[in-house]
Amino acid sequence: MALPVNEPNNEAVVSCKTASVATSPAAAYCVAPVKGRVVRTFGVLEGTITTAAAAIAVAINGGANIGALSIPVGGAGTAAGDAPSAAGVAKDVQEGDVISFTPSGATGTSISATFHAVIRK
Repeated sequence: MALPVNEPNNEAVVSCKTASVATSPAAAYCVAPVKGRVVRTFGVLEGTITTAAAAIAVAINGGANIGALSIPVGGAGTAAGDAPSAAGVAKDVQEGDVISFTPSGATGTSISATFHAVIRK
């Protein structure tokens, strides 16, 4: 008998997109629709980065980095996930707070990416 999969019903997922994570990186922003704590972040490439992994700094309201995604060199569909782990940095959000994803380090031309943050209420 298969065991049931218990999915949490107290999580909200927000998403945003950047036009470039590579040579000319552009930050992406999304808003927290609920009060809670950022428990996971994800990023997915929509093109190919060529020589170095993309380092994505994640912050709340422009504050200190709460964790960093590292998306490895690869093509479209290459993904990374992270449980924010920066020591001593608040990962709590209030409704309306801005979550930013700021890429750096990768090379390639106009490589877009989508980012996601999971907020536990």
